[in-house]
Amino acid sequence: MTNFVTESMDELKEAGYKYTQRRADLLAAFDQAEGQYLTAKEVQQAMEDKYPGMSFDTIYRNLKLFSDFHFLEETDVNGEMLFRKHCDPEIGHHHHFICENCGRAFPLEMCPLDFFSNQVPGAEIHSHDFKIMGLCAECSKQKK
Repeated sequence: MTNFVTESMDELKEAGYKYTQRRADLLAAFDQAEGQYLTAKEVQQAMEDKYPGMSFDTIYRNLKLFSDFHFLEETDVNGEMLFRKHCDPEIGHHHHFICENCGRAFPLEMCPLDFFSNQVPGAEIHSHDFKIMGLCAECSKQKK
């Protein structure tokens, strides 16, 4: 078990959640995804061999729990939630370019809020969401 899985499971246990191998395996799937965004359906398919019949609701509920604890980050793309292992906190605030084909995320070194906050003087901004969608260089080459 990796540090990510062990530390996440320890934090859940400290908060009163039960340790289950299913939860550990769900977290491990994101550790192995190497920064790719995954849908709950893709996670369900990946878990099917080990946990046949594991319901979509169970998976989704756990992914939301992991997101609430900041183990995973989530983003909405065309009405579907995508999840990925949370970025290293040492990187600091940033956004992503997300490949629509392979799901890989590439960090962007700027935040558009720096520009837009000057456009609404006196406003109290509580949150923001920014992502760029497209094809990564590798997927773009394969398409040609």
